[in-house]
Amino acid sequence: MAKPSGDLLIYERKLWKEGWELIAGVDEVGRGPLAGPVVAACVIFPKNFFLPGVDDSKKLTKIKREELFDQIMNEAMDVGIGIVWEKSIDRLNILNASFKAMSKALKKLKTFPQFVLVDGNLKIPNLPFPQMPIVKGDAKSMSIASASIVAKVTRDKIMLKYHKKYPQFCFAQNKGYSTKSHLEALKTFGPCEIHRRSFKIIQLLETNQMVFKIM
Repeated sequence: MAKPSGDLLIYERKLWKEGWELIAGVDEVGRGPLAGPVVAACVIFPKNFFLPGVDDSKKLTKIKREELFDQIMNEAMDVGIGIVWEKSIDRLNILNASFKAMSKALKKLKTFPQFVLVDGNLKIPNLPFPQMPIVKGDAKSMSIASASIVAKVTRDKIMLKYHKKYPQFCFAQNKGYSTKSHLEALKTFGPCEIHRRSFKIIQLLETNQMVFKIM
């Protein structure tokens, strides 16, 4: 087993020593964008397994993420992916939608975890497994970091498909985040069907109260 960089197994190793063998890492991507779904992933690796190169998905290049995505899918004991779409985000609010995506990812697993590590400072509500939230867990736990990679690559592919349908919004580049070009497109074309109507910027735009200050 390769030596983990920055000891990304510190939490997993502690739990393994305590007798927990099936440890799942959970993370989500897509809370901040103005458009598109929120996507969560859950990853379980074999005990004492380490995958070199894994890190917070935001720190990795697109090529490296996709390379690691394939390795994770091949090496993990189990992977679950949960997706919550725009209309559900508007109905639930983004925090509850994120929890729902993580719960859906866990339900997609064929192997029930014994313990769950969650990125962030909040526990997933109504989870039937013991869990531990870890602030910036995608930079501290291999399981969570791997989940962040799977979720990021999955969501990016979804946004690439949306880009082909709505090329004016440049979703292939901005992934739905509020970049300058995205805001300019919203000002010109108005929101499309995948924009989150519950988000304040979209609401102001639709009521003609939005004043764009694009630097």
